Amino acid sequence: MNRNPTFPLSLLLIILLSFSCFAQQNQSEVQNLKVMSYNIWNGFEWGKDTERKAQCIDWIKSQKPDVLALQELCGYTEEMLKEDALQWGHSYVQLLKTEGYPTALTSNRPIQLKERKVEGFWHGLLHCQTYGIDFYVVHLSPADAAFRLHEAQMITQRIQESQPDNFVILGDFNATSPFDAQALENNDVLREKYRPKAADAKHSNLRNGNFDYSTIAEFLALPAVDLALNKVDLVTQGHTFPTPALIGKYNHTDKSIAENRVRIDYILANPELGNSCTSFKIFNQKETHGLSDHYPVMAEFKL
Repeated sequence: MNRNPTFPLSLLLIILLSFSCFAQQNQSEVQNLKVMSYNIWNGFEWGKDTERKAQCIDWIKSQKPDVLALQELCGYTEEMLKEDALQWGHSYVQLLKTEGYPTALTSNRPIQLKERKVEGFWHGLLHCQTYGIDFYVVHLSPADAAFRLHEAQMITQRIQESQPDNFVILGDFNATSPFDAQALENNDVLREKYRPKAADAKHSNLRNGNFDYSTIAEFLALPAVDLALNKVDLVTQGHTFPTPALIGKYNHTDKSIAENRVRIDYILANPELGNSCTSFKIFNQKETHGLSDHYPVMAEFKL
């Protein structure tokens, strides 16, 4: 019987090349991680605004996030969220609750639920793990600076106690950052809007009549990194709220939308993970003007 002595070697080379290509493919799949946060505004009017919902889902799909944090999923059930998430390529979801103003996390990889916490929070805290990263999805108080700080302290205490290898805190913080003070301090219109309307008001978005930066400072002191820094011009392009979708609602006009611009949606990360962030976007351009009253934000990591 004639034998071809080169056949086993050729087969071996083919196998090795196949494994090499497979390894490279797997490496590329986890090398870039896109993380997005989006407040979708009253769950598309509790599901009634089907046109806006369809447009928003199509836009999310076009951005191909790997992990997506959502706020204001009003009227949603987990099954409804699964149906939507499949449209942007995510098979895994976690929903904080099914009443009030829920938050959620969706991912194209399995999600481990760490904690759902509502008691003591304005809307609640959703803590999950996916891609080996602990994600804390927040929607802090929209009406009270002192309450927001208390929420931030509860979250930072959890992170300090559990000491995750890598963490991301993201969502609608309803809070102003010390990094935005240059743009905020001269905005007397926004300061007046935040001022309590009655002397005996129980809640205030100001602290002693001034913009309050303590909530974001609490997170930064963990330490955590504001991923928008040095990647977005925060003075001219840093706003995430409000959008033109609010024109004609709650007495909003073109002028009031421009005057009340503020950054209240963030993605924060531990410093080591923050160093792997290659880009950060605030999608406050025309294509997202009508999708929600908030603009989405997205960070991309090279792991």
